[in-house]
Amino acid sequence: MASETISDITIDVKGVSKSFGPHKAVQNLSFSVNKGEIVGFLGPNGAGKTTTMRLLTSYYTPDSGGILINGIDNTENDLETRKSIGYLPENNPLYEDLLVSEYLDFIADLRGVTGQNRKDNLDQTISETGLSDVYYRPISELSKGYHQRVGLAGAILHRPAILILDEPTEGLDPNQRLSMRDLIRSLGKDRTVLVTTHVMQEVENTCERVLVINKGQLVADSPVDEILQLTPGLRRIYVEIEGSHIESGLSELNSVESVERLEPIGTRKRYRVNLSGTSDPRPEIFKISKQKDWILWELHEERMRLEDVFHNLTAAKQNS
Repeated sequence: MASETISDITIDVKGVSKSFGPHKAVQNLSFSVNKGEIVGFLGPNGAGKTTTMRLLTSYYTPDSGGILINGIDNTENDLETRKSIGYLPENNPLYEDLLVSEYLDFIADLRGVTGQNRKDNLDQTISETGLSDVYYRPISELSKGYHQRVGLAGAILHRPAILILDEPTEGLDPNQRLSMRDLIRSLGKDRTVLVTTHVMQEVENTCERVLVINKGQLVADSPVDEILQLTPGLRRIYVEIEGSHIESGLSELNSVESVERLEPIGTRKRYRVNLSGTSDPRPEIFKISKQKDWILWELHEERMRLEDVFHNLTAAKQNS
């Protein structure tokens, strides 16, 4: 990650804890997010994601620790820090009997956006969220995709520096998900965006970095392309091959943890080779295939899914 200065950091969570009776929802949580980052905030149900977002938006107050929003303590200056945040909650509550135009006027009133700023902000928001075709339609007549866009428009109308989105693609069809993904990426060009979702593909395709929380504690903080390396035991090689003594030959390689036999295709044997460490055994497999007169039909590394890494990072604590 590039070097950062204090002015780059828009969200700074420092040792925050929050309990509800005996339940510790968040425990000594620390992380920071820089200006212009799109960060996925992941965790199983009950991990503390919603509590954390409510702490960031000053809905809850930490029991201990502190949160700085653009360098300002959000406990001591909650009205000021809320101005910097746009929040789209999971249930996206909207006034269904209003027109889109009436709803956004109402949000502008609540946010105290007036004068030329009001007109400029409305124009820019409608353009960014693609609402011009439905601007004068009742919200009750809109599709789920447009509902999400209206909620998002309300969240960004006051031009916040930080956008917090809770399950923004929930309930959308595949085409609507693609559209929302593109919209989030475009909004992240000049804002800090924190996204929670259960759809790992959304994180891989939208976010630059991932925070994983489990039982109120941070268990991973990594760029998306590097988090796949946090659990090297998940790395696998697929081999389709003909010959004798293949399984024992593959097992002898230093970087191989285990060899899993798959259903053969005729005389071709198929294996999933589970790896340990970070070295790549494919050159060695090719070399011993020549030495042992094996016929190599296919050899490739299976791409790990973020879902596998997520499960690996959280399952141990879930079961402990």
